[in-house]
Parts: sequence; C-alpha cells; structure tokens
Amino acid sequence: MRTGIVVFPGTWSDRDCFHAVGEILGEPVRYVDHRERALDDLELVVLPGGFSYGDYLRCGAIARFAPVMEAVADFANRGGLVLGICNGFQILQEARLLPGALLRNASCEFRCEWVHLRVEQSDSAFTLDCRPGQVLRIPISHGEGNFFADAATLESLERAGRVVFRYCAPDGRVTAAANPNGSLGNIAGISNARGNVVGMMPHPERACEALLGSEDGLAVFRSAIHALTRVAV
Repeated sequence: MRTGIVVFPGTWSDRDCFHAVGEILGEPVRYVDHRERALDDLELVVLPGGFSYGDYLRCGAIARFAPVMEAVADFANRGGLVLGICNGFQILQEARLLPGALLRNASCEFRCEWVHLRVEQSDSAFTLDCRPGQVLRIPISHGEGNFFADAATLESLERAGRVVFRYCAPDGRVTAAANPNGSLGNIAGISNARGNVVGMMPHPERACEALLGSEDGLAVFRSAIHALTRVAV
C-alpha cells in the first residue's frame, strides 16, 4: 500500500500517521507537500489532522485551494483511496469530496478525550476489516467536530449507508451522552457514494499501539490494505 501523507502549513498529525502506516504496519509511505500536483505513485492519500493554514476563515477553507487538492480530487475520482482525519475531514468537505459541514462543538469547548465508535457499515475501503456494530475505542481532539447537514443530505447519507461511524457508549448504544460534540445522528465519519473516500473526526493513528491505550485504529488502515489487495486480485 503506497501511502502519501499530505502536509499543509499547520498540519501536525502527519508524523503520527506516518508512524502508524510506515513503522507499525511496515507499508511504503511518503510525505506529500501541499504544492505537489501529481499523486500517480500512490494508492492511499491521507489528509491528517491539524490546523491547516491556521484554520483562518474556517477550518479547511484555505487548504481546499492548495495545489495538491486538485490532484487529490482527481485521485479520488479515479478510485484512489482517500482518508481525511479531523482537519482532513474538514478539508474534504470544503473541497466538496464529502457533504455536510463540521461546526463548532455544541459545548463550545475543545474536546480531547477517548471516545467509542460504532461501525455502521463494512462496505467502505476503511471498514472492510470491521463488522457492523463493532465498537472501536479511538481518541478525538477537536474544537469543530459537530457534524451538520441539511435534512435531505442527512436522509440521503442514512439511506445509502454512507454513515461509517457513530459515537456510542462502550456497549454500542448510540446515546446523547456518548456524543462529544453535538453531531447530528451521533455521526463521527461518513463516506462518498463509492466508498473510497472517508472522513472521520476521531484519530485512528493515535490508537495503533497498546502502549497508547488502544490498537483499534489499526482496523482502519488494515482495511485499506485489504481493499487494495482485493482490487489487485
């Protein structure tokens, strides 16, 4: 799995993603500068968390116009795998590769804590190794992770099975208490119609070693490996 980790000015989770893919899973990985325009050597592109361009205007609004994003859109349209984590999710929405918006947390507080996610479907490229209903323990770290979409968009996402993760209690129950930011429907991650582009607010790269408290994030990256293997076969 040849992976590229996109680095914008203000990105800070790039090294965590590099460590997860390159050092823990042992897959080929390189950093992708925000000024690059060619991604032909890659099979997976990760847009990591951080504060791209200082999150000026709004989260992801400036990064959306970086030269690399034209290449990311083309890569995704050709079936390449794209994972947007936290700020990366926000950038994918600004680039219209995913619908909806991520608003300020309902608490108006920055939330940095462990949460539980219920896997809603195993059809996306990043959940093939999961089973529907499986609960993952993965941390969040954001101030604007409150997923919002108009009623028609939300209904479309639900009907098409494009909600990938929901915030839940440890036993898998979807409750208001388990929602850390006010997201509609407890939504923590969604996919495009094809399933090759996924955005999620929690940080799977921070849950890839038992020493850090969880290895559940490995399921996301291993799913991508198996998705590419399945395509190759």
